[in-house]
Amino acid sequence: MTDFYPDGSRMTIPQSFNMLVNTTNANCGRDILTNASYGGDILTNASCHRDTLQGVGYSAVFLLGFIVNAAALWAFIARRKDWTDTHIYMLNLALADFALVLSLPFRIYDAFFCMPMSRLCTFLIATHFINMYASIMTTAAISVQRYLAIRFPWRARSWRRKKVMAFVVCLVCWILLITVATIFRKENYPENLWMCYERCKDHPLDGQFMVLLEVLGFLLPLVMIVFCSCRVICILSKDKNKTEEKKSIAGIVTANMIVFIVCYTPIHVAFIVNYYTPVPDNWKNVHLPSHKYLLTSEWIASTNCCFDSISYYFLLKQFYSGSKRAPQRKDSCFIHIIRRERQLCNADTATTSVHLTN
Repeated sequence: MTDFYPDGSRMTIPQSFNMLVNTTNANCGRDILTNASYGGDILTNASCHRDTLQGVGYSAVFLLGFIVNAAALWAFIARRKDWTDTHIYMLNLALADFALVLSLPFRIYDAFFCMPMSRLCTFLIATHFINMYASIMTTAAISVQRYLAIRFPWRARSWRRKKVMAFVVCLVCWILLITVATIFRKENYPENLWMCYERCKDHPLDGQFMVLLEVLGFLLPLVMIVFCSCRVICILSKDKNKTEEKKSIAGIVTANMIVFIVCYTPIHVAFIVNYYTPVPDNWKNVHLPSHKYLLTSEWIASTNCCFDSISYYFLLKQFYSGSKRAPQRKDSCFIHIIRRERQLCNADTATTSVHLTN
């Protein structure tokens, strides 16, 4: 390769020279630097901007989330012989949260230094959202399991292979999420990215992909969680003999429902807002409020991996205290607080019979 000095003399550049060539991404409309020695596979954004606030925010989530989830995993694994179906669901939730936490250092680095855009970015984005939706689906499964255990306590105790069913449910969730991420992997290819963790503002998500995320990834789990949580609270509140333990459970169920709504509603609203927000031609030089809202909502969603510690604390507390009182017992941690619910169920049945007789 040849070039010329300013005085007109010829200059020879070796082909093996690790050269950065300015090119323009036709799809994203941005100037990038293509590393020729890597065949153009690694793209570096020439207009890279650093977000210190985002880096600090994710650093805080990483530190707290790492401590909380590592401790929860250690506690669960240490008592693996006493696992119930509830513990399997909780272990799956802790694994999803911990995997998300382990991917955050890349996002922190990108916020401070800007990572080169490559297929690694595609993988990191997929990993982040797979673990986020695994957490959402597992939380929904826990809510359903909790409701069935309290609404039908004696039937729940007689159900066989509950642990196998819990394992199958968790496995199906992971397979479903990985399959969807594989099908729509091109959504986060480097040519659709402005930064490693940011899509081009003029390239919204595919419509079918967004509907899938909104309906199956959020609305359906939300309905399940709200319904089951409200029913659990209602059942516990019917008992005139309200023990402190039942009040504590009702409070934790309420807190889990509120945390889920607060953490995951903003990001799914942001998906819709960004999809329908008009993008100007000079979007590279404009700070769009909808885009800022999306980045903020992504951080809010990531904090859920810390708030899940509410469930971990309560379950592990009952786990260890219950094992000290009766090591041979392996019922679900919710079974021991619902013996009185049989009386409520019988009372409801008697009331129904009276109405039918009248």
